[in-house]
Amino acid sequence: MSLRSVLDRLEPHFQQGGKYEKFFVFYEMFDTMLYKPSSVTTAAAHVRDGIDLKRIMMTVWLCTMPALLVGLWNVGYQANTQLINNPELVGPSGLRGYIIDLLTGSNPANILDNIIYGATFYIPIFIVTYLCGFIWEGLFAFKRGHEVNEGFFVTGILFTLILPPQIPLWQVALGISFGVVLAKEVFGGTGKNFVNPALSGRAFLYFAYPAQISGDSVWTAVDGYTGATALSLAASGGMEAVTTAGISWLDMFLGKTQGCIGEVSTLMILLGGGYLVWTRIASWRIVLSAIIGLVVTSFVLTSIGSETNSMFQMPWYWHLVVGGFAFGTFFMATEPVSAAHTNTGRWVYGFFIGAMTVFIRVINPAFPEGIMLAILLANLFAPIFDYCVVQSNIKRRRLRNV
Repeated sequence: MSLRSVLDRLEPHFQQGGKYEKFFVFYEMFDTMLYKPSSVTTAAAHVRDGIDLKRIMMTVWLCTMPALLVGLWNVGYQANTQLINNPELVGPSGLRGYIIDLLTGSNPANILDNIIYGATFYIPIFIVTYLCGFIWEGLFAFKRGHEVNEGFFVTGILFTLILPPQIPLWQVALGISFGVVLAKEVFGGTGKNFVNPALSGRAFLYFAYPAQISGDSVWTAVDGYTGATALSLAASGGMEAVTTAGISWLDMFLGKTQGCIGEVSTLMILLGGGYLVWTRIASWRIVLSAIIGLVVTSFVLTSIGSETNSMFQMPWYWHLVVGGFAFGTFFMATEPVSAAHTNTGRWVYGFFIGAMTVFIRVINPAFPEGIMLAILLANLFAPIFDYCVVQSNIKRRRLRNV
């Protein structure tokens, strides 16, 4: 018996007058996720191509897979490397340790060992994120009397990829709850949020629990070991500290350094994000202008220099691969709801993100990572950018007709 036939048999019980009428919203949620919405647009005036909201969301979801797979491998690679080099360190215990001992070893040269190790840390984060997120989505949908859409599929996967592997699960639940409820649902749900929900949840954790979201002990999935990211090393000791730690630009590009789960491999992000740009789901104007803004600002600050601030030494090509700039630019900044909508506005919006990322990294001594705050700040200014563009166009056309 197929899943479709099971859902068809259950549907009468959830419809009006059925035995489980109160739970119709939750039935519709699963039916929509697996198949199609109960109502679709049919008027010719709205037909543009064969892609709809569901296909867009699933495409974005699938495009995160290359970064996720390398991220899982990197979590295990970093941990297994330290376990081999430091015999006094102890690997995970409990159920996680049992699964690792049962299925794999601790060989950093073994790809499968590393991926399974990383998966034991990522899967609990994934489960908690989607469980909490869908509970909140379902409650709001039940209260408002509409079905749950696919928006949280993307929000959920993006949120899990911008977290460190060692983050406590209760903070995962708290962060995604903040992002879904206070950054999205209270404003009306999908399509009505003015800031990115996933980034809002991470920002909340970043300021509420900085030790667990940005401390050196959270990057390597081994208790008792601390390992700093290249960005934090550069902030404290300049580029000399990065090279002394044995970190190369190629390592950063491929994804062999400490960092959040899905942000480490610029190469894999380019593969997935590049497909989004090619399919026009992501705006190439935002991506290109963000890169231009980062390069120009970094070049200016490097030219100015500083005897007291070591971050002025970081060249623009390092800014492109350290931290979460690549992931934020392709998957966060291009989010269609909170980004600018006019073409000119997108150029300004992207340039603003790139420039502010460098400014926050270099000039602000408290936060070495700048892409998250830059995107959230740009989300607030996006309506102003669009308004100025529209008003400029209106003014120009009025003068043309005088």
